[in-house]
Amino acid sequence: TMGLLVITDAILNRVTENWKHGRRTHVYLDEFHVVYDNPYSSMFFNSAWRRFRKRNAFPTGITQNVEYLLDNSAARSILSNSEFVVMHNQAASDREKLAELFNISEDQMKYITNAEAGHGLMKIGNALVPFVNRFSRNTELYRRMTTKPRGMGVWGKNIKMAWLSTHIGICKVNI
Repeated sequence: TMGLLVITDAILNRVTENWKHGRRTHVYLDEFHVVYDNPYSSMFFNSAWRRFRKRNAFPTGITQNVEYLLDNSAARSILSNSEFVVMHNQAASDREKLAELFNISEDQMKYITNAEAGHGLMKIGNALVPFVNRFSRNTELYRRMTTKPRGMGVWGKNIKMAWLSTHIGICKVNI
């Protein structure tokens, strides 16, 4: 918990510094559900999330454990107020909670039920948009986008990005 709070505070300081210099910041939090493991980090991060947005930053939470977010009222509030959410294949219990939160119809549910990789449903504002993304595995684009270790090839060689490993759009749902 203490480490997570220190890291989040450092990120908030960087966001504030960038904001003062007129720069936009993108903040990616992998394993986003970990933030809500205890009440102290949950309260601190909810406050930080609001400050990120007020300082021209774009926070993105990424998790495969949507259940933890949906069962936490603070995290659920962040999800329900998010303008952009990407949902891939979801467990049955998660689908029910997401359907209630985002008013997903039965027809739309098929896009997150036993969905293939690259298929899902996006929430953009009040709209729900299904998507199907298929990429040939023998391309540079696939090697750069895949999260499968065997397919990564050049991943990391030419990309300079700092990752917090503490994994919102949540991927399962990306916020």
